[in-house]
Amino acid sequence: MQPQTRPVFLNLLQIRLPVAGVLSIAHRASGVILFLALPFLVGLLELALSGEAGFGRAAALLQGAGGWVLRFLLLWALLHHLLAGIRYLLIDADLGVQAPRYRQSAWLVLVGAPLLALLLAGGLA
Repeated sequence: MQPQTRPVFLNLLQIRLPVAGVLSIAHRASGVILFLALPFLVGLLELALSGEAGFGRAAALLQGAGGWVLRFLLLWALLHHLLAGIRYLLIDADLGVQAPRYRQSAWLVLVGAPLLALLLAGGLA
């Protein structure tokens, strides 16, 4: 028996994933972002609760362009992880497992999470 010599194509930038694959990778990335943001958020909460001056410094960190980007990124990660998690729970319950609904729900999460994050971060107000 001869071993099969299948081509190996490992350039991840040229592989075209289905929308559910992109959603899965983004779900993992949002989880990593949330995990890595926890120490910063706990420190920010501690600063805000330390007194009036600390609250002012914490509020100043979240103002301006850098603060908006930070708010948007954290809100996107939270909303994406939440919406994708709900989608995966519904799929586990055999709801929305047919091909059209499966793709539609993936697109809904991929488009809905950034739009909600924009709205909540103050970008659409």
